Amino acid sequence: MLSMLDGFLGYNQVEVSAADQHKTAFTTPWGTFAYRRIPFGLINAGATFQREMDLAF
Repeated sequence: MLSMLDGFLGYNQVEVSAADQHKTAFTTPWGTFAYRRIPFGLINAGATFQREMDLAF
């Protein structure tokens, strides 16, 4: 069986819990926004993605 995983798109599918979304908030001239999916650059984002992959496989 051959399997292929798109790490970039998979990474962007990991949800940020509703209780933690305020920690990712940022303000622009158009309003205040918060991430609902894990963005690149957060300190523990890579470890969280790896943990999700370990659970999946």
